[in-house]
Amino acid sequence: MGKLVLGVLASTRGTDLQAVIDAIDAGKLEAEIACVISNKADAFALERAKKHGIEAIFLNPDEFGSKEEYDSKLVELLKEKGVQLVLLIGYNKFVTEPFLKAFENKAMNIHPSLLPAFKGWDTNVHQDVLDSGCKISGCSLFFVTSEPDAGPIVAQKAVSIVEGETADSLKEKVQAAEAEVIVKAVQDFGQGKLKVEGKKVRVVE
Repeated sequence: MGKLVLGVLASTRGTDLQAVIDAIDAGKLEAEIACVISNKADAFALERAKKHGIEAIFLNPDEFGSKEEYDSKLVELLKEKGVQLVLLIGYNKFVTEPFLKAFENKAMNIHPSLLPAFKGWDTNVHQDVLDSGCKISGCSLFFVTSEPDAGPIVAQKAVSIVEGETADSLKEKVQAAEAEVIVKAVQDFGQGKLKVEGKKVRVVE
């Protein structure tokens, strides 16, 4: 099997994208990133991509009549580039039917909490976790479905919350966990080890 071809959707800094790029560069990951696409012209993820010679595409939502039209174009771009797995890294748009159909069980999203707790994008998840008095937090990687933050969970990693933890310090810990989880899951996907059965994902050795 050749290298796994990845496409990345990102709206923000793309910190986890860097982890994937680094793992590929270090020869730890049999994959290549065909393109990074953003709905934000100023997303730092696009700069990250350019710096590493990866095609960076700003797809302007204002140029499309509907979310479905936008996602159809997205699918067209990803398919053109032979993308086999899509990673949503800090992507703040809900994907719609055209995308969900084209990449069923082939698009993963990372969320900075142990789902199903602390869903949602708009709130500061880390602050919410601290305010609730939780002793652990972490991240969840899941296959994207029509229900936000509720697709089959591929992997999770917990981090402990210590005395005096702040939202920023927790975010840093969780991002380190996210990087590990994403790289491992991409590897497993590329080796055909991930089997989706209903709501569950089995890792088959």
